[in-house]
Amino acid sequence: MADAPEEPTSDRQIVYKQRTEIDFEGVEVEGTLVRPQGSLILDRRAGSFNPLIRLRMDFEPELNNSVNLIK
Repeated sequence: MADAPEEPTSDRQIVYKQRTEIDFEGVEVEGTLVRPQGSLILDRRAGSFNPLIRLRMDFEPELNNSVNLIK
């Protein structure tokens, strides 16, 4: 297995400035506004789905059967 050669340690330290200012006052910056292609759809209809559950309004057969079971 090959090991990478170790670099000698140095006593130098890297010091960064606290704040960097970029002045564009004397520079004219030109460009074009780039927008994504396509359009935004603002008027969306709610999806209409067939109901998976059917609501029953009539339970007479079950009521009649339950009365017959009690007798």
